[in-house]
Amino acid sequence: MNDKSLGRLTKLVGLLILAAGTVGAQAGSSNSTEDWAALIGNRYSIHSNLTYKVAAGYEAKLDVYAPRRGEGPFSTVMNIHGGGWTGGTKEALALRLMPYLQMGLAVVNVEYRLARISLAPAAVQDCRCALQWVIRNAETYKFDTARIVVTGSSAGGHLSLMTGILDPSAGLDDECPGNEKLAVAAIVNFYGITDVVDLLDGPHRQTYAVAWLGGMENREAVARRVSPLTYVREGLPPILTIHGDADTIVPYVHATRMHQELDRLRVPNQLLTIPGGKHGGFTDEQTLQIDRVIRAFLTKHDIL
Repeated sequence: MNDKSLGRLTKLVGLLILAAGTVGAQAGSSNSTEDWAALIGNRYSIHSNLTYKVAAGYEAKLDVYAPRRGEGPFSTVMNIHGGGWTGGTKEALALRLMPYLQMGLAVVNVEYRLARISLAPAAVQDCRCALQWVIRNAETYKFDTARIVVTGSSAGGHLSLMTGILDPSAGLDDECPGNEKLAVAAIVNFYGITDVVDLLDGPHRQTYAVAWLGGMENREAVARRVSPLTYVREGLPPILTIHGDADTIVPYVHATRMHQELDRLRVPNQLLTIPGGKHGGFTDEQTLQIDRVIRAFLTKHDIL
């Protein structure tokens, strides 16, 4: 690791420590910020910018936050950043990892090819390969492959859904070598896109979706192929969705349609609606409510 990368990592660790104290105080923890700093440093080792896939000369990387204590294996969260498939970085979401670290889970923070590098379905293919990497490296980092949770927000929410529910027959796993069964125990979806076709034209049109599909002649067919609603079926893992009902970037109807279909097929699911909530940016009270719901959801489904 060069000096510049080490500096970024040091800054990131500092932010995580600060956030630990803040979250602990808000949640009524008896630990001070200093206590949390000591605990985080003692309990986790960070493995930064590990290459999980090379495609067309692009090295897709991820970070691992691995518990130091205990023999494991540990429940593991795979986190996928948002940004409309056109922007964003894994580092920008580091503070959102804190609740999972406080729960004692291992965390894998994933980047993927953005639209300027490769159009759809590249991001989906990358995230599926990241899941395969997690499964393949479970022994090294003490991941519990029976308790993998995939999560993300916005485009990351979409990719978390696609990673967790994609039917292998769709042919989007071909870039992932090996024959591991790609399965997760649960999905936590923050206001993710569930119908990409809906965002290409009409009242819900979004420039980021148009950019991700580019000028493809068959763009609607590709959009259906990368839409979570295409793959709703019996036997899926439990899905929790958090979505504001005033979201104009990813319309709230994407959440309600998805969960109506899940209910119809009796897939375990929960929709937490944030009244007046927009595209993230929730209040402190709403954020703490979300944290409590996630903990209850993961406990109910034997992740914690």
